[in-house]
Amino acid sequence: MPWNNQSGGKGGGPWGGGDGPWGNGPNRQGPWGNGPQRGGGNDPQNPPDLEELLRRSQDRLKRVFPNRRNGGGGPGGGGGSGGPSLGGIGARGVALAAIAVAVIYGLTGVYTVRPGEVGVELILGRHVGNTLPGLNYNVPYPFGEVYTPDVLRIRELVIGTRGNGRGSAVDVPAESLMLTGDENIVDIDFRVQWQVDRDNPADFLFNIEDPEGTVKQVAESAMREVVGRRNIQPILTQERQQIQLAVQELMQQTLNHYDAGITITQVQMQKVDPPEQVIDAFRDVQAARADQETAQNQAEAYANEIVPEARGEAARIVEQSQAYRDQVIAEATGQADRFLSVYEEYAKAPDVTRQRIYLETLERVFSETDKIIIDSSAGQGIVPYLPLDRVDRAGQAANTGGNR
Repeated sequence: MPWNNQSGGKGGGPWGGGDGPWGNGPNRQGPWGNGPQRGGGNDPQNPPDLEELLRRSQDRLKRVFPNRRNGGGGPGGGGGSGGPSLGGIGARGVALAAIAVAVIYGLTGVYTVRPGEVGVELILGRHVGNTLPGLNYNVPYPFGEVYTPDVLRIRELVIGTRGNGRGSAVDVPAESLMLTGDENIVDIDFRVQWQVDRDNPADFLFNIEDPEGTVKQVAESAMREVVGRRNIQPILTQERQQIQLAVQELMQQTLNHYDAGITITQVQMQKVDPPEQVIDAFRDVQAARADQETAQNQAEAYANEIVPEARGEAARIVEQSQAYRDQVIAEATGQADRFLSVYEEYAKAPDVTRQRIYLETLERVFSETDKIIIDSSAGQGIVPYLPLDRVDRAGQAANTGGNR
């Protein structure tokens, strides 16, 4: 039988104790015709060098496979090298290779989040959390994915104009022409600045397909709604700031309702004009309104100047009237008190009081008139005429000359 032991004590079969490829004799050979090598097999004292082992295995496979195609011997065959064996690559080498592959695969889950970004981690397509800037780890692909949107970059969108590639802008009437609350048309170009919501970056990534297009449509709709509530004149003049704030608030409410993960940072109106076809007429109206406001301001300034003066004059007249009233009342009171005091004296001595009143009255009357005395009883040689008024004047003139 071909597998029985032969003479000489050497095993003849492939599993015998001889020196065949699967024997255990001292001269046994490996499956590629070489004996035990240092660093190969299962020797626990000499662990295999994985790179060297793989390189040698490739070289041996290149030599072995052509022989098999040409009818080379296999186990128990007649020619060529012995059959393949697992002795060259042991279980330890395979385990180390598997561990190395697993480590390399695990390291592919390490990722970096740059400043200004937020890491959005997915495992099996499900959002599991956000990460801050720095070195982070997630389950490797294909089980895990990581997105890093920039949440600090301000994105800008212009509505109403388009660049023509030559450094200038072209109006887009379909976007800029809007209907006001008083059924007029106004041409508005405005700019919207927005950024990714740093608290909800996953909403930005997965809830909307076209973020820029969504922001544009929401901005145009919000502006038309706000403008449609107002008349054209305030829109052209003093309500631009209020309109910008109202549009920004309405846009943010709408995007929050969509869970878009977008924050509107600013809405700025760049151009607010009537349509080009009627802009001259609107400018004439504005000029007339400006003249009207100028006249009103001048009238208000004149009123502010005249009214205080009139009020001051009225207050002065009232005060004079009150003073005259007080004076008359005081004089009347004094006259009444005087009359009462005179009456009391008259009651005590009527004749004397009557004579005194008569003399005082004559004194008061004659003190204010020119007096001439004529004595009809004067004798010859005496002038019966005495002009007292001239005497007084002469005395006054003499006194004045003496004072000089």
